[in-house]
Amino acid sequence: MKKNNTPLKDVQGVKSIISGSKTATSTKESTQKKVVSTKGINQVQPTVLQKYEEQFFIDTALPVWNYSLFSDEDVTNFQQGTHYRLYEFFGNKQITVLGESGTYFAVWAPNATYVSVIGYFNEWDTTTNALFVRKEGSGIWEGFIPNVLAGEAYKYHIIGFNGLKLDKGDPFAHLWEKRPFTASIAWGTFYEWNDEVWMKKRIQKNSLNAPWSVYEVHLASWKRPDKNDEETYYSYAEIAASLVPYVKEMGFTHVELMPVMEHPFDGSWGYQGTGFFAPTSRFGSPQDFATMVNDFHNAGVGVILDWVPSHFPYDAHGLFMFDGAHTYEYADMRKGYHPDWNSYIFNYSRGEVKSFLISSARFWCDRFHIDGIRVDAVSSMLRLDYSRNEGQWEPNEFGGNGNLEAIAFIKDLNATLYRDFPAIQTIAEEATDWPKISKPIFDGGLGFGMKWMMGWMHDTLRYFKRDAIFRQFHQDEITFSMMYFYDENFMKPLSHDEVVHGKSPMIYKMPGDTWQKFANLRLLYTYMFTHPGAKLLFMGNEFAQTSEWNYKSELQWELLDFVSHGGMKYCVQKLNELYRNTPALYENQFSSDGFEWIDLNHRTESVLVFKRKGKKAANDVLVILNMTAQVHLNWTVEVFGKGKWKEIFNSDAKEFWGTGDVFNPSIRAKLVDKETKKYQLEINLPPLAGIVLQ
Repeated sequence: MKKNNTPLKDVQGVKSIISGSKTATSTKESTQKKVVSTKGINQVQPTVLQKYEEQFFIDTALPVWNYSLFSDEDVTNFQQGTHYRLYEFFGNKQITVLGESGTYFAVWAPNATYVSVIGYFNEWDTTTNALFVRKEGSGIWEGFIPNVLAGEAYKYHIIGFNGLKLDKGDPFAHLWEKRPFTASIAWGTFYEWNDEVWMKKRIQKNSLNAPWSVYEVHLASWKRPDKNDEETYYSYAEIAASLVPYVKEMGFTHVELMPVMEHPFDGSWGYQGTGFFAPTSRFGSPQDFATMVNDFHNAGVGVILDWVPSHFPYDAHGLFMFDGAHTYEYADMRKGYHPDWNSYIFNYSRGEVKSFLISSARFWCDRFHIDGIRVDAVSSMLRLDYSRNEGQWEPNEFGGNGNLEAIAFIKDLNATLYRDFPAIQTIAEEATDWPKISKPIFDGGLGFGMKWMMGWMHDTLRYFKRDAIFRQFHQDEITFSMMYFYDENFMKPLSHDEVVHGKSPMIYKMPGDTWQKFANLRLLYTYMFTHPGAKLLFMGNEFAQTSEWNYKSELQWELLDFVSHGGMKYCVQKLNELYRNTPALYENQFSSDGFEWIDLNHRTESVLVFKRKGKKAANDVLVILNMTAQVHLNWTVEVFGKGKWKEIFNSDAKEFWGTGDVFNPSIRAKLVDKETKKYQLEINLPPLAGIVLQ
């Protein structure tokens, strides 16, 4: 099917708005009109049994026409926290009423006494286009303004609690001005997709029994037009032109995008969001973003989004004190303020807020075909005492530290997403021992599909930072993960958080001289890709970036001119290939049937051996990890089952910048016990390397 989208770069009127036109926060700042054609971008109007104009009189003599898209049932569900399609009703909708084209606006401001729409179309006049408040006390303000078309920049002028006057962006807008400007833009999300092949097969691609190798990306800093100019970006289309084939070439199954939701401050990396229904305009329009997702899908790559329902910033145009009162956030700052991030916490007890948040998550799956949602900072949502000392928090009604309202919200979130989009996955970033994060709700769990394995990440990095001669004393650090692995469906991350704020890049976490650092890192990745569970690798880690990640600059692509870094990149590429093409590495990755320790008795030599098992015994693989620089020739391993093995991966291969001197062109196997099918294998173990046999 042919795509019919309207890229923002081709629409001059909107281009000027996003690139930095003057945004008014007071009256009559500009008379310039910002209007573009609505062809191909009109919002699909919600389905109603009978149009409003067929039921009620509309006074067309007024500058704002009395009009509504809401039914009484919609309002009730919104208030009760059970309406998860709010993006079809709130925000701006380009529609036709009584033959007149214009825009319908709807906003929730329950503490307001007056709300009007201000923009270039009315010279930012706060008195011209006042919205109507619904009479049932819902706090919904709405109305239709003729001749306001797609491309108009606007805000809501609100007279709120105690007469406080505020100019706010639209919480439901799909497009915002490019920062530092802060107005919303009238725009829809219409897009004609052609990713039918992916959508039909993604239930298999996203299965927990499928390979999950995730490439974590910060779009602004993956590549830049000028790596020394933090104010310039590539567009979604330009990023996709390089990123999609790169991810495909590297063999990753999924890409995870650090938050693309609109946010005012680059330094927050997107985690302090103001636009929960809008891809950031830094890189283009919603249609441009959709095209990038579409391109990933047509390359056979799934797309995961970071999503942040845990907190939001205090920017004046955002959600904080939206109508002069604590509307979206808890009023009690023991629950409503986040001390770590100087931000504010959503009031999960309020039905309208719950509807808002679940609608946001659902929006990305619905309108942008997103394949997974990674929920940020789940620990901070679950625990009332998170980052709080004694006396700074109040126990729940049962005397515990759990935020019961947040727990209920999370369960409803997961239940809704898996009901409506059964082929997606939700992933929790949760770093504590809270039980059953990724277990079914009916079994007392929170219902996530997977959970980040933070303990594995910290233990593994602690182990690999040690000089090889001391690793014999710390074997438990590298083996402990399997003591609790089956408690959850784990994704093993080496994420952006580990290469910033003085933690050093991955290559410099490794001990030894230059060759040993690279060998250790290849060994770590071999262990990671052969360990049970999904994998996640932050951009730049795949080629051993030598500087910490800097959101203001692009990755050090020039390092690929060096054979050491090129070899590392090729090693990760071949590990992805190994993972994808070896069923034993993923078929039972969340089942105790998929893993077996073979030899942990050589602590002094720091050699570990384990088996990964698939659905067919013939597909089993043997993984041998030599954690020291000592070469071991004719090393003996005893294994039950099959007697014929071959080496299918060696992290010391010359093409990876290894020595290439120690390998196994053939595996010598001796039958020790015919009855039990016990074999003794003789294997050559290269230094600081892992080998995989099948």
